[in-house]
Amino acid sequence: MMYREAQAVYVLWLRQIKRFLRAPSRIIGFIVQPLFLLLVLGLGLGGAIFPGLTTGYLNFLAPGVIAMAVLLSSIFTGVSVLWDRQFGFLQEVLVAPVSRFSIILGRTLGGATMALVQGFVILGISLVIGVTITSVSGLALTVLIMVLLSFTAVGFGLIIASLLRDFEGFQVLMNLILTPLFFLSTAFFPIGSSFPAWLRTVVLLNPLVYMVDGLRGSLTQANMLFSPWLDLAAIAVMCVIVMVLGSFLFSRSEA
Repeated sequence: MMYREAQAVYVLWLRQIKRFLRAPSRIIGFIVQPLFLLLVLGLGLGGAIFPGLTTGYLNFLAPGVIAMAVLLSSIFTGVSVLWDRQFGFLQEVLVAPVSRFSIILGRTLGGATMALVQGFVILGISLVIGVTITSVSGLALTVLIMVLLSFTAVGFGLIIASLLRDFEGFQVLMNLILTPLFFLSTAFFPIGSSFPAWLRTVVLLNPLVYMVDGLRGSLTQANMLFSPWLDLAAIAVMCVIVMVLGSFLFSRSEA
C-alpha cells in the first residue's frame, strides 16, 4: 500500500517535471520576465535614491524579483489542474486506487520543484551581477523561505483552480490578485515616510510583504521591516493554512 502511494506521488511529480521540460517557451517566459526586471530596473536604477532606501537598489530589488519568479511559476500549477480536468486526465487520476492525498502531494511537489528551479536561476543571476549576500547561513535561510514560498503559492493555485472551471477566468483572477499584491509588497520600492497611514496598514496586511521581506532580510539584510525569523514564522503559518485549504478544496472538487 505504501509503495503504491509513493509510486503515485513520484509519477505525478515526474509528469509535472516532464511537461515543464517539454515546454521551453514556458521556461523562457517565466525566467525572462523577472530577469528583465532585475537587469533593467536593478542596473538601470542602480544609482537612484528612494526615500527610506538604505542600500543599493539592486540589493533591494533582487529579493522581490526572486519572490516573483517563485510565485508566478508556483501559482500557475493551477493551470495544469484546469488543463487535466478539461482533457479528462484528472478524472482518470481521481478514480485510481490511491489516496487523494498522494495525488495532491505529487502535484504540489512537482509545482514547487519547477518554481524553485526558476527561483534558483534568478538567485544565481542576481549573485553574478553584483547582489551581495550577508552570510552562508543567511543564504541557507533564503533557500528555506523559497521552499515555503513555493508550497504556499502552489496551495493558493490549487484553491483557485478548484473553484474555477476555465483558463480565462483563472488567468484574469490571478492578474487581478497578483498585480496589486506585488506593487504593495515592497518588492519595487520601500515604505517611505510619505506613505499615508492607511496605505501602510494595507501594505502590512499584504501576505507577500512577509515573503519579500523574509528573502530581503535573509539574503541582503537591506530595508528589513521585521526579523527574518519572524517573517519565516509568518510564511510557515500561511503555508500550512493555504496548503490545508487547497488540499481540502481539491479533494472535494469533481473532475
